[in-house]
Amino acid sequence: MLLRIHPENPGQRNINTVVECLKDGGVVIFPTDTIYAMGCDIYKTRALDRVAQIKGIRKEKANFSFLCHDLSQLSDFTKPIGNEVFKLMKRTLPGPFTYILNANNNVPRLFQSKKKTVGIRIPENKIITEIIRQLGNPLTSSSIHDEDEIIEYTTDPELIYEKFENLVDIVIDGGYGDNEPSTIIDCTGDEIIVVREGKGKL
Repeated sequence: MLLRIHPENPGQRNINTVVECLKDGGVVIFPTDTIYAMGCDIYKTRALDRVAQIKGIRKEKANFSFLCHDLSQLSDFTKPIGNEVFKLMKRTLPGPFTYILNANNNVPRLFQSKKKTVGIRIPENKIITEIIRQLGNPLTSSSIHDEDEIIEYTTDPELIYEKFENLVDIVIDGGYGDNEPSTIIDCTGDEIIVVREGKGKL
């Protein structure tokens, strides 16, 4: 289904519809503060398999990000974070940044993999943060790419729906998305490294 949700004032009934779908192991396409993404509840193994299958990748090898609604959710999945990194995250989140952090043992278990790192995002988007808050745990997130060689990401939710309506359970229409991805910052080593320049400016 294509579900229209107001970006500034997300209606509670629509939020409930999405949360129930995710709790039932559904796969949802949703807006973020950058591009549209596909994801599911991180604890629903079958849903994770479906996302990997739709994207044509193996779950163990997939670089899914975790979307959290605030910094307090991070500690469940990451090793302790240094002061400098924490200050940087506090200053830039919520916002268009993905932080690559050292994963604790919970992450490999979720993906049945040997993952040592995890990408964490807290998007500045009322729709998705409210969904995550009410779900009570993070979502996995994987970007929606466009077939067009010039435009890398599909920005129109109706076009996304046309393409994915038979593959996912809900496509949220939260207005046009951006076509610039998040800035990726690697914080797993001694130095903080910008891996990809995106929408977020440090």
